[in-house]
Amino acid sequence: MSHILILNGPNLNLLGTRQPETYGTITLKDIEALCAHEAKSLGVTYEFEQSNHEGTLIDFIHNTKAEGIVLNAGAYTHTSIAIMDAITSVNKPVLELHLSNIHQREAFRHHSYISNVAFAMICGLGASGYPLALRAMAGHLAL
Repeated sequence: MSHILILNGPNLNLLGTRQPETYGTITLKDIEALCAHEAKSLGVTYEFEQSNHEGTLIDFIHNTKAEGIVLNAGAYTHTSIAIMDAITSVNKPVLELHLSNIHQREAFRHHSYISNVAFAMICGLGASGYPLALRAMAGHLAL
């Protein structure tokens, strides 16, 4: 049975109230429930974590026992070489995830350090991207 880390970065704890025109009204707790349902249907286990702190996210990446990581790094996507380096340090597949389409937003969001080391990216599908990312990661791990 595969085990997957779903890791969420800064400000995602405010989903539901933060910029609903961009991120919708679903909360992070609602997203975790979607993931629980999808994980059960796929027959995988998961960890669901969130932090606003770069070092804590790196610690989650370093310490996970999961075989794969679904990562919504939030704004750290565009700034954190340290998170990119952490991913390469653990030698686990990473799927990059974003609620919004980062390529239709401000120019500084078009570059992703995570994309340099992720095997795939899902963006612009809102909360429905999470179950899709779990399904994609489970399929990738089954190869």
